[in-house]
Amino acid sequence: MTIVHTPVLLEETIHYLAPRTEGEFMIDATLGEGGHSFAFLSRFPTLRMVGIDADRDIQERARERLGGFGERIRFYQGWSQDYFAESGDGDERPDTILIDLGVSMYHYEESGRGFSFRKDEALDMRIDTSRGDTAADLIARLPEKDLADMIYNNAGERYSRRIAHSIVENRSRGAITGTAALADMVSRAVPAEYRRLRAHPATKTFQALRIAVNGELCRLLELLEPALRALKAGGRMGVISFHSLEDRGVKNFFRDKSRDCICPPEMPICRCEGRRVVNLVTRKAVAPGFDEVRNNPPSRSAKLRVVEKVLDEDIQA
Repeated sequence: MTIVHTPVLLEETIHYLAPRTEGEFMIDATLGEGGHSFAFLSRFPTLRMVGIDADRDIQERARERLGGFGERIRFYQGWSQDYFAESGDGDERPDTILIDLGVSMYHYEESGRGFSFRKDEALDMRIDTSRGDTAADLIARLPEKDLADMIYNNAGERYSRRIAHSIVENRSRGAITGTAALADMVSRAVPAEYRRLRAHPATKTFQALRIAVNGELCRLLELLEPALRALKAGGRMGVISFHSLEDRGVKNFFRDKSRDCICPPEMPICRCEGRRVVNLVTRKAVAPGFDEVRNNPPSRSAKLRVVEKVLDEDIQA
């Protein structure tokens, strides 16, 4: 098996999330090909893990890669928020949780699902191929305004209206089902100077579609709360994000959980009786260094934020 994905911020993640006692339990909530998990299990011989991924195909690759660790690694096939929803009071609570929000290079290079415009593939883009709309489905049925809003809101594409208009015009002449056709019509829809930039003009449109197809922003908000609730008091949780919308959501969630008071600023006396749930371990997001970006260009936009849980919210209540 050839591994195509390089885990980002690996040393920084290990630095902040390394076990502090023997026999700790860790959840890799976005397993991918298992790069982070392989490093943690290799360096910490008593660590036990659960690896979660919604993509059955990539999880099979991780199972093969991590098979040598035996019973120290268990697997859950599904979305991470479903795992935490299904975990009961009797289940062991994790000492550490890692959430890497990046899409694996496997999906771009080997999945054949149209995540990249570098190959002409079917416009699917689903992580979990057993359910939900494909990218082609969204392109076929969304009204022009909704398409434009989706492309702008998910990726900040300034020519979203031009691109959406081009898509609607072209789909009236036949279904848009391939990555090459979509990338070409996006290129033709934007100004010539935009096509001369370093990044391909379809980059943001493909990002926006991928986020929409997989509900990435909604799933993030659905995941953070139950994950933190499951974490042991004294445990650590780290999140690696790859674009500003993700990072903003993580930053705001951690900031709110680190406040001693959540009363409105205009209220002169605290009435919420709140107590902070986490301490911020990283006051600012940790970014990759020069060498990592040079050796692994996809890491350039990665940001790691880490918190340590100090209070069980059930106790607070």
